[in-house]
Amino acid sequence: MNINMENYYSTRKNVFERIQDASTATKILMSLMMACFTGIMAQIIIPLPWTPVPITAQTFAVLCSGLFLGKKYGCLSQIFYVVLGAAFIPWFGGMTGGLEVLLGSTGGFLLGFVIASYFVGLITEKYAHARSFRKMVVVIAIANFALIYIPGLAGLALFLASQGTSVGIVDLLMMGLIPFIAGDIVKIVGAASVSKVFLPKD
Repeated sequence: MNINMENYYSTRKNVFERIQDASTATKILMSLMMACFTGIMAQIIIPLPWTPVPITAQTFAVLCSGLFLGKKYGCLSQIFYVVLGAAFIPWFGGMTGGLEVLLGSTGGFLLGFVIASYFVGLITEKYAHARSFRKMVVVIAIANFALIYIPGLAGLALFLASQGTSVGIVDLLMMGLIPFIAGDIVKIVGAASVSKVFLPKD
């Protein structure tokens, strides 16, 4: 059993180091692949009748991009996702795309994806001990609830204002935060579990 665990730890560390030491071209390719994964996860969607912001699974991919690719290339993967989606690939939630999505109700959340991925990648790269389950839950929760939702809610408020709809803070939270908390907790725990299983702690 000890031998098997030693092999597991050794393999985990070797795979992580190979990703970190990969060529620039390989890392860019991995970033593009992670952008594709984000686009796939965005199609797991649950629309809500009282808000233009749906529940999707793409946040899980966003958080994992920072875990696996680090701050620079994790962030790049989400830049790919946002830019290519705005340009010509309909891989935002519900197979949508185009610049109008960035200017719409979910545009702020897309910006938050880039910031959150960078933050998770920064902590993952700089502090190996933070890759433990408990510490990563805290890191990912900050990325999710602060770095995604603050620009997300700001963008939603601006969009509603541009449509001539003025909402209070409670209504805004009901439209853009509160219905998503339970699902986000599942995604946070899932991403932290990925860190525990796949990332070395030294």
